[in-house]
Amino acid sequence: MNDLIDRRLLDFLLYDWLDAESLTRRPRFAEHLRGTFDSAIEAAATLADHEFATHNRLSDLNEPRFDGVRVQLIPEIKRALDAFVASGFMAAAADAEHGGLQLPVLIEKACFAHFNAANVATAAYAMLTIGNANLLLAHGTRRQIDAFARPELEGRFFGTMCLSEPQAGSSLSDIRTRAIPVGADFEQCALGPRYRLSGTKMWISGGEHEMSDNIVHLVLAKIPEADGALPVGVKAISLFIVPRVLVNDDGSLGERNDIALAGLNHKMGYRGTVNTLLNFGEGKFRPQGGAGAIGYRVGASGQGLAIMFHMMNEARIGVGLGATMLGYAGYRQSLDYARQRPQGRSMGTGGKDATQPQVPIIAHADIRRMLLAQKAYAEGALALNLYCARLMDDEKTAASEEGRRRATLLLDMLTPIAKSWPSQWCLEANNLAIQILGGYGYTRDFPVEQYWRDNRLNMIHEGTHGIQALDLLGRKVVMRNGAGLALLGTTIGATISHALAAQHPDTRRFGVVLMGAVDRIAHASKRLWSLDNPEATLAHATPFLQAFGHVVLAWIWLDLSLAASRSDIADDDAFLHGIRHACRYFFVYELPQVAVWLGPAEAGDATLLDTRDAWL
Repeated sequence: MNDLIDRRLLDFLLYDWLDAESLTRRPRFAEHLRGTFDSAIEAAATLADHEFATHNRLSDLNEPRFDGVRVQLIPEIKRALDAFVASGFMAAAADAEHGGLQLPVLIEKACFAHFNAANVATAAYAMLTIGNANLLLAHGTRRQIDAFARPELEGRFFGTMCLSEPQAGSSLSDIRTRAIPVGADFEQCALGPRYRLSGTKMWISGGEHEMSDNIVHLVLAKIPEADGALPVGVKAISLFIVPRVLVNDDGSLGERNDIALAGLNHKMGYRGTVNTLLNFGEGKFRPQGGAGAIGYRVGASGQGLAIMFHMMNEARIGVGLGATMLGYAGYRQSLDYARQRPQGRSMGTGGKDATQPQVPIIAHADIRRMLLAQKAYAEGALALNLYCARLMDDEKTAASEEGRRRATLLLDMLTPIAKSWPSQWCLEANNLAIQILGGYGYTRDFPVEQYWRDNRLNMIHEGTHGIQALDLLGRKVVMRNGAGLALLGTTIGATISHALAAQHPDTRRFGVVLMGAVDRIAHASKRLWSLDNPEATLAHATPFLQAFGHVVLAWIWLDLSLAASRSDIADDDAFLHGIRHACRYFFVYELPQVAVWLGPAEAGDATLLDTRDAWL
């Protein structure tokens, strides 16, 4: 197995399905051609194979350690990231004026998928830095962009996001990190209103290392009231740039900021990504002669969480892509193994003939079931992620304002699915990959067990599975009086209309089935919100998320099947037959689960609310 991603699959998704080439007709991408897109993808594939994949196991076996002075990582991680930066990928989608290649996000994500497939832990440093820089480009001042975002895009600085705290977890309204204005003229600082921060941040990926000249922490904190008390609620949260090393007015590096490593978290997966507990304002360092980490506010006070969602939503899609590629990598490994591993014999009318040679295990129906499931999960998730990337391009560059608004609304609806669905079902793909390899699957002689361990983190990364469910049912479904849900329904409806007019009877049948599933989602959401009890409604959020996600993926697969059927499929075109067969599998084996997940919601079942602590 040489290719990290089947190039025929990627070309089909990009050009036959998403019409990536049409983006070159937009002013922002006018300097590009399909040839430049292909060149970028080929460069990413080569770099990922040569520099990232080569230390994936090594970084898993040699996790970061603290020697009492600094965090030690294997040198191959920095070498890979240096090559990533030198090839222009840190700024692949950034504006040319910021040194970027100004590629469409769609192509940038297609490139980044290779790095995730090769080594998701090393790729995480780049994902966080790109997201950090993009937030500052969108919400920072010119001086903040020049001092922090530009060096990130140049690969000189790396970035993090510092949200959670030990006592708060995902409940950000309960954070205790405080930010005190520095002097009466704190608003006049060239780099933004200046504060001193104190507090502890937990689970900070990329929080301490020596791979870059600086680390730019984006930190959520609260500004105390006049009496020193912290205000309550998320609307009291502000966002601050807190660099590891202060930046002077001329852009040179100054003294060390008051940020100290309090400990490393030792994880089951993503072991090459250092994960830290950081103390801000501990007093170990005294920048500008005082205690407290110096930070510069981004945007208005009290708007921190709203601004941070710019990076959080980008990271959620990024986590979904990482989960997708781990599932895909395991699928490719188990498919290769199943084709080569002889075991057992085919069953004939008289039973098995022991005198006959063994057959490759792919000849067994149950192995094909597990491979089909992996294909449906991983390739479907990749299609969904690339579809969302195309929406990210459309919300900025579509020709009409209406087209841009439509893309933004649809992206809002799909983001919880783009994060949660791959995190759950591509993890299941990794589980099936281990099963196909049997005893070899749970040994370190094969990579599939590491893929599972890496991927298990993604249902927790960037908002847990339950939080994505609450976001979908509690916010996205009802936002703007259901406008997002209606738009998604209309978009899926267009695919259904094409399916109902198709020549192939299976395609027409799947269109009818999908129509019923969409109606059932709409009915379930109305039923749940008719309960007049938000707690009772949201108790069903996770099953609703799972049902919603499967309906979205059924739509994706039906649309892919239609794209594969735009011309007659030759008998020997295994790829296009594979697309249509994966669609068939999803509708026959996966979509029926929607009824099971929605059943308790439609009945208004109260089992979860009625459960008492003492009964567990």
